Amino acid sequence: MLFRPYSLAVFLLLCLAWPTLLPAQPTTAGSSAANLGQLQQQFVDLRFGMFIHFNIPTYMDQDWPDPEASPALFNPKKLNATQWAKAAKSANMSYGCLTTKHHSGFCIWDTKSTDYSVMNSPYKKDVVRQFTDAFRANGLKVMLYYSILDTHHKLRPNQITPAHIAMIKTQLTELLTNYGKIEALIIDGWDAPWSRISYDDVPFEDIYTLVKSLQPDCLVMDLNGAKYPAEGLYYTDIKTYEMGAGQRLAPGSKRMPSLACLPINSAWFWKTDFPTVPVRDPAKLVNETLVPLNENSCNFILNVAPNRDGLIDENALAGLKEIGKLWKNAGPTTKLSALEPPIIASNLAKNQAANSSWSDDMNIMDFANDDDYHSSWQSNKTVKQPWYEIDFKNERSFNTIVVAEQKANITDYALEYWNGVAWKPLFNGTNSTSIKLHRFSRVWGSKVRMRIDRYDHQPSIAEFQVFDERR
Repeated sequence: MLFRPYSLAVFLLLCLAWPTLLPAQPTTAGSSAANLGQLQQQFVDLRFGMFIHFNIPTYMDQDWPDPEASPALFNPKKLNATQWAKAAKSANMSYGCLTTKHHSGFCIWDTKSTDYSVMNSPYKKDVVRQFTDAFRANGLKVMLYYSILDTHHKLRPNQITPAHIAMIKTQLTELLTNYGKIEALIIDGWDAPWSRISYDDVPFEDIYTLVKSLQPDCLVMDLNGAKYPAEGLYYTDIKTYEMGAGQRLAPGSKRMPSLACLPINSAWFWKTDFPTVPVRDPAKLVNETLVPLNENSCNFILNVAPNRDGLIDENALAGLKEIGKLWKNAGPTTKLSALEPPIIASNLAKNQAANSSWSDDMNIMDFANDDDYHSSWQSNKTVKQPWYEIDFKNERSFNTIVVAEQKANITDYALEYWNGVAWKPLFNGTNSTSIKLHRFSRVWGSKVRMRIDRYDHQPSIAEFQVFDERR
């Protein structure tokens, strides 16, 4: 039987001859690597779109408003989503994405999940409906933004309840059921230093599976994946980079389907000085941001914030028209390499007991399962046959292992698990990529270990991860 290890960054089955020990299984339940790859390519080929941050922060001159702000503040008396769509068209954008709910929890659609919504404001009209209708009518694709962090409903660290998770599922079901085809869902407020809501607190796999069950072709993008290696797809269908926070595509990194975002103004939501402060220079946006990103399979989404009347300011409209004069969508980008679907399950190895052969100085075994890719276990240079082990103490099931290096160094190794009687093989062979992904038939064991046979210099592991994926 054939076992097939994969890199998250590049599919190497055809070019590496690996010994095989366990049969490979379908990647994730209900998913298709080929179909996901096609959707990723289509997204990258869209090249350029409009982010629309418009919500209750628009009325408070701050991106993070008082979570108890009254719905009475929200009253865009001249809201014209067609103006937004035509502005996007003027810049030759391909799609729009609206902030349906930001971190303060105010919903701008007709939701049945909470009273903290546009329907209890003076405006009393569904903004998401107007946005989706206007953009489709103008030949633009539709995406939605949704925040997991919700300070109004106290969906924040150390306070998350089953009712919170039920609310998230209800809201996403509404958004993905009532507004037609949604090309992508951009999720924010998960697993970020400023939100501190982990993928276990609000189970990512549950939410991801729900989205795909409602709209199988809807891409899921998590905006907070900056901590994960550039060459791995963790908890997102598309790599994301918030450029204003200093996140950038690494020079020379392998080509991955990506999204980068930046506001045309100085902030994401409208501020009182926006009409009088110049927007970002259109020529620089095109030549120094949009074009280079597209050349690296990265879609660029430019935020344009409507004002308190619900209209885009004249200086932003002029900037978008100038972009449209300087740039046209040239069609498909470079073809992406085939990728495995993303990791979406909880990491079972995180903070479990770890053991290893002799470590180098302070870089001991616990640094390889601390959920921090900037720290690593490093083998002592005197050790000729290094090994690393995770001990669950009790037997449990798993079907995926990822070994992440900060820089590719380990080439030949074996993976094994302890079944209570003996060490059983999972893989033994060559894999020289920095993200070593192995999916296999589910096994039961209390320990997992890696024996390192060949390496270029002192071997080190940034993260040793074990998952039990749904299939």
